[in-house]
Amino acid sequence: MLWIQKFLFEIYPYICVSVFLIGSWIRFDREQYSWRSGSSQMLRARQLRWGSNLFHIGILAIFAGHFVGLLTPHEIYTSLGLSVEAKQLLAIVAGGVFGTFCWIGLTLLIHRRLTDPRIRATSSTMDIAIVLLLWVQLTLGMVTIPYSLQHPDGAVMLVLSDYIQRIVTLRGGDAQALADLAWPYRTHLVLGFTMFLVFPFSRLVHIWSAPVGYVFRSYQIVRRRGGGRHA
Repeated sequence: MLWIQKFLFEIYPYICVSVFLIGSWIRFDREQYSWRSGSSQMLRARQLRWGSNLFHIGILAIFAGHFVGLLTPHEIYTSLGLSVEAKQLLAIVAGGVFGTFCWIGLTLLIHRRLTDPRIRATSSTMDIAIVLLLWVQLTLGMVTIPYSLQHPDGAVMLVLSDYIQRIVTLRGGDAQALADLAWPYRTHLVLGFTMFLVFPFSRLVHIWSAPVGYVFRSYQIVRRRGGGRHA
């Protein structure tokens, strides 16, 4: 068991991140025609609209919260007047709200994909597997909320933040530090790493092509026939 724990939390994360980066680059280089989200928006458009909007609003907020919350050293936010306890409460409330949005949206999308024969016929095994994996991962994240409420001092959050920061800065994760955490936290971590592992082999690669630059582009000049123009 000690060897398994060491592998899952000290070696497996780096395998997953390596596959994530190298695999994404190889797929873009060799299979650009498969670099897409594979939309089926012509079918059950109303359910897709509700499910997709709720899912994307929720997942973007959750990603931003995890990114800032886990990777920001606690010395920085405490110097700004935000205590560890307040930060954890903020994470619980925001995670609960946006997690619920995301869970409802993803459930609608899964129901649409699995119950409509036309959509099911155009879905690959990986398409179905990835949405189910996302759903399980999201559900586990919601399950951790009651456990976090049992530790209002933010101690668990500090352990998780330190662990992730050690992984990202290549100092190696400390599996022993996670040994006393409840099972939903540890399972959530392992599935999170697994998401990086399967990323290059799924339609999730379209995330790399998010049109972020569109938000910051300059106005387009449109000329009228009479010679006038407007932005």
